[in-house]
Amino acid sequence: MTDFEKAIETGRPPNVAKLFPNSKALIVSGKYIDLAMLRKGNAVSMAANGRNHMVIRGALKAAQRANSVIIIEIAKSEGGANAYCAVNYWNIARQVDAICNELNITIPVAIHADHYGIKNETDIEAAKTEIPTLFDAGMTSIAIDASHMPDDKNLLASLELCPFVPKWAGYETEVGEIKGKEGLSTVEEALFLIQGLNAHNIFPNWIALNNGTTHGIEASGQGIQVELTKEIHEALAKYNVSGAQHGTSGNSSDRLKEIVAKTRTTKANVATALQMISWGLEVNDYGNAQLNKDGNFIKVKDAGVTETLWAEMTAHAKEKGLKRGNYKKLSLPFENKLLGQPKEIRERMVTRVEDFVYNMLVNVLNAQDTAPIAIETILKTGSYDPGPKAERIENPDEWTPEKIVERAASIVSDKGAEGDFDD
Repeated sequence: MTDFEKAIETGRPPNVAKLFPNSKALIVSGKYIDLAMLRKGNAVSMAANGRNHMVIRGALKAAQRANSVIIIEIAKSEGGANAYCAVNYWNIARQVDAICNELNITIPVAIHADHYGIKNETDIEAAKTEIPTLFDAGMTSIAIDASHMPDDKNLLASLELCPFVPKWAGYETEVGEIKGKEGLSTVEEALFLIQGLNAHNIFPNWIALNNGTTHGIEASGQGIQVELTKEIHEALAKYNVSGAQHGTSGNSSDRLKEIVAKTRTTKANVATALQMISWGLEVNDYGNAQLNKDGNFIKVKDAGVTETLWAEMTAHAKEKGLKRGNYKKLSLPFENKLLGQPKEIRERMVTRVEDFVYNMLVNVLNAQDTAPIAIETILKTGSYDPGPKAERIENPDEWTPEKIVERAASIVSDKGAEGDFDD
């Protein structure tokens, strides 16, 4: 029996084994992805947002080619109850499993529910029902994101919802919405969140910060604040939490290499770039879609979707008043039309994504050859759950709900402008 076959037997969480009893796809806890990056050192896993089926296929093929682990994810705004993508929280694991078996993908893959957003008390109550359904559907990792709320409410919401996440699952927390140069996260805010979780025996794999990036199309050049990220990660070092880099699309390779080399980041989300690349739009090194002199996207001839379908997509966007970043809302109405294109067109969409992801994994994120590291860790652990990376060092008596509210009142921070910063 090969190491891969042994890992299939022991490394798949119970929800995955139940859903896919005859599968040869190595779908694992997000914890193992984080651990593989830490073991290699100065390595970051891509978390590819699978906004369409071809993106998922291309990302998985790239990871196989790079012998790298990978995370396939979808955010609440993209794939939740009010989704703008056909790929969603409840079908993404089935798509990943099917593709892995079809294409003989033999690298470890985690399925991540990204940006599970909590904005108010009503969201908290709904989440108590909905979060278990995500794991019923094959999720192996989640980001509970209550960063839209004040610091005390962010922490308290996380404490209330963590019991609904399986202990074996990967877990990401967030401080500060991802909104560019405004509302940058601080050491004080990050420590408050991680210390409060630690006091209650909750040990996140990742923390996401507002470190200067935006979701979607990044045109400002502001990008990742590397030194700020490094400072916050160093302050959190004794809590053994890794960084999750959001808003990766729009940052140059050089800046991303700095994040890899200088911080404790082990997860980098890539979403908009992969969508644009799959469609066949011209992009730069950043993954940003380029615009012509009239401010319109540039479609590369004989790349991505057919010219006929692209004309239909742009006409639909114009009719609905969708501008640039909001082209993402073409995902849901056009998914079946994307799948209904000729095989050679679908395959060129996949290949375009594969080549972009492969380059990032190998030449930017230093993730090449992390698959054997993850498999070795699974076999050494002998379980689908490697356990927590940290232990409790904070006194729970100092982190009661009353003391959390009291502590938060003394935090000085600028949350930035109000708005919709979900993905």
